Amino acid sequence: MNSGMEGASGGALPPSLTEEEAEELRVELTKVEDEIQTLRQVLSAKERHAADIKRQLGISPLSEIKQNITKGWQDVQSSNVYLTASATLEDISRSDAYKKTQETLSQAGQMTSAALSSMGSAISQRFGEMRSSSSFKNLEDKIVNMGKVSFLQHFFYLFYFIF
Repeated sequence: MNSGMEGASGGALPPSLTEEEAEELRVELTKVEDEIQTLRQVLSAKERHAADIKRQLGISPLSEIKQNITKGWQDVQSSNVYLTASATLEDISRSDAYKKTQETLSQAGQMTSAALSSMGSAISQRFGEMRSSSSFKNLEDKIVNMGKVSFLQHFFYLFYFIF
């Protein structure tokens, strides 16, 4: 047996492999690696040629990305997972629990909107009251007379006295 022989990588050859078989495999490996390198070079040349044709046709990388995204989205929409999920969501949207939740959330939204509207009206009213007060007019005169105070500073002074 050839258990003491070493392979090309410095390791021992498997016991079932003779030196001649190992050499044949090394030659075959070299040929396959050379073919792989040749195929990489051919592929690279083909990719350059395809890019040149696309450039001549006016196909930009951005339009390719858009096209790929569109194609991907179409693939997703036609997939079994998407169709199943879509059908499940449709079933859920028809359920009583969904309708009750939707109604409750709608009412909560309306109540929140009414509360915010009421609060806005109260703030507006309070601002109107403050604006007509002598304190506000005195403050306004002081601010205007300062001369070099920015609009933002005016706003913060007013905001401070309103609230």
